[in-house]
Amino acid sequence: MAPYRLFGHVGRMSVGEAAQESRAGAISPRIFVLTMCTFAFGSAGFIFAGLLEPMAADLGVSTAVAGQLQTAYVLTSAVLGPVAAWMLGRLDRKLVILLGLSLAVLMHIACAIAPDFRSLMVVRAIAGVAGALSGSSASVAAASLAPPERRGSALAMVTGGMTLAFVVGIPIGSVVGSIFDWRATFVVAAALAGLALAGVLFFLPRVPAPPKREGGRLELKGIWPLYATSFLTFAANMTLNLYIGPIVRVGADVTGAGVAVFQSMIGFGAAMGLWLGGRAADRGAGKAWILQSIALQSLAMSMHWSATHHLLPPGLASQVLVAAAIFVAATALFSISPVTQSRLVQMTGGAPVALALNGSVFSMGQALGSTLGGVALASFGVPAIPAAALLMSFVAFAVLSVAFPRTEKAPA
Repeated sequence: MAPYRLFGHVGRMSVGEAAQESRAGAISPRIFVLTMCTFAFGSAGFIFAGLLEPMAADLGVSTAVAGQLQTAYVLTSAVLGPVAAWMLGRLDRKLVILLGLSLAVLMHIACAIAPDFRSLMVVRAIAGVAGALSGSSASVAAASLAPPERRGSALAMVTGGMTLAFVVGIPIGSVVGSIFDWRATFVVAAALAGLALAGVLFFLPRVPAPPKREGGRLELKGIWPLYATSFLTFAANMTLNLYIGPIVRVGADVTGAGVAVFQSMIGFGAAMGLWLGGRAADRGAGKAWILQSIALQSLAMSMHWSATHHLLPPGLASQVLVAAAIFVAATALFSISPVTQSRLVQMTGGAPVALALNGSVFSMGQALGSTLGGVALASFGVPAIPAAALLMSFVAFAVLSVAFPRTEKAPA
């Protein structure tokens, strides 16, 4: 694609032209703009994770209680996301994304100036709604901009914003917060949402809402295993992920800005997972792929358990083990998302409510994981966190090995 098509004709390429260009051999560059949305959303979700312990001390609460700021964020996203998608389902997707990002900027600034834990919890809950609006609408827009044979890769690219968040956004938040104050992390989140807002405003074409499905309702019988997969795998991973600061402190003896290096391993692992998952989705992968990814995630949690119990000598050996565990866990989790999302779009025609519900079960899984991790931390200490995550991985494998239907082999 010639450069003037992207920057000289801002926002003028139609959805049909973008899809036609994708058929010519490349995914539309407009999808990179959508990646900025998930980048901002993913960064905001965990922007304070590396500073959870000093943040809790400053607010006068325990680390486990402070972790529930993430629970509030994802629960409101889960509960109100589908409602907002239903109410705004007939609006242009670009407008919905702009509304979500605008609300996100305001709420992140409000988080930075919140006077106490209670008010911060309320504002974080409202910020979750903003994330739900922009996240699910970005997926719908990506599905519209890509032809069916490239849809898995396009959705993987948009989900890749989460990867970039862990490589760049969240570590930057940890470094800035270590230099200044934990409140500065929310200023970073507001700035990232503002950049995404500008990108969408100037470079994303109008994306009309998908046509209304015949019958006006979703058939949950065929798609509920996809939702169960999202819920269980995210619950297992986020049991540990939010508490990455304490995990790195105990397992690798690293604190402060150094945690950012380990956080970036989530991003590198997620990039690998999305690349593998996108290719698998394009091939029509299904149950076997998901189960082997969950098994890999279980291995990663076992590695974390070993590190927090100091089974390797302190220093470089333990640090490498923790970094490898983070990388493997992220690879496993993000290799699943493109497969489930691609099939969901195929089965529902990209219905906004269907993708919003998928975002909700992601969020519900995160909420369960952050709560379970907090309970493990408060009850038994940091080493109990990977044990709880490993238990959730076993539950996910057992349930999905029964519930997830076998996939018919895709035609060559």
